[in-house]
Amino acid sequence: MSNNFVVPRFVAEAVPPHTEGMRIGLLGGSFNPPHQAHRAISQFALKRLQLDRVWWLVTPGNPLKENGALHELGARMQAAREVADDPRIEVSCLESVIRTRYTIDTINILRRRFPGLRFVWIMGADNLAQFHRWQDWRRIAAQVPMAIIDRPPQSFRALASPAGQALSRYRLSQEKAALLADRRPPAWVFLTGLKLNLSSTGLRNPDGSWKGTK
Repeated sequence: MSNNFVVPRFVAEAVPPHTEGMRIGLLGGSFNPPHQAHRAISQFALKRLQLDRVWWLVTPGNPLKENGALHELGARMQAAREVADDPRIEVSCLESVIRTRYTIDTINILRRRFPGLRFVWIMGADNLAQFHRWQDWRRIAAQVPMAIIDRPPQSFRALASPAGQALSRYRLSQEKAALLADRRPPAWVFLTGLKLNLSSTGLRNPDGSWKGTK
């Protein structure tokens, strides 16, 4: 479904400000709700990968998750901006603009529309553990370098997963993390050292509302 995807002219309106040659990390998710772990992961990636910016791509909905408790996009966007609180972290509704929920389509459009930017896909180890379930996951790995942020106790499960095993020969050592954005994919790094255990699931009430809100 991705091969004939047309790049909308108005896609630039949903893309944060940037300049040619920037190294940009992409952190996708529902952000339902956004939390300090999202911010910590982004700042960790900015430092370790030597990125210029991290863009939070707030998705309309995750195809692999139940979206019944998903808050309205505008509310999640606003909350994400408040949590980010860092000029290097930008919040975007790009996937709503291009009307897709699949990461492969998002990456294809960004690479086609902005060939002068160097993108890195960022995700937690819990996502690597199920990466083989993503739409066209092998093509994602072939299109953009990836940074996997360790989230104990997910480490072993992630590295032993079908995707972790299939991509193992393309893994860089952590000492080369700052070079990842310049590497030709497939290329990825598994970053350890971030000690923060929060999840959006843990911050939601049983009725789907966010804890601390009415």
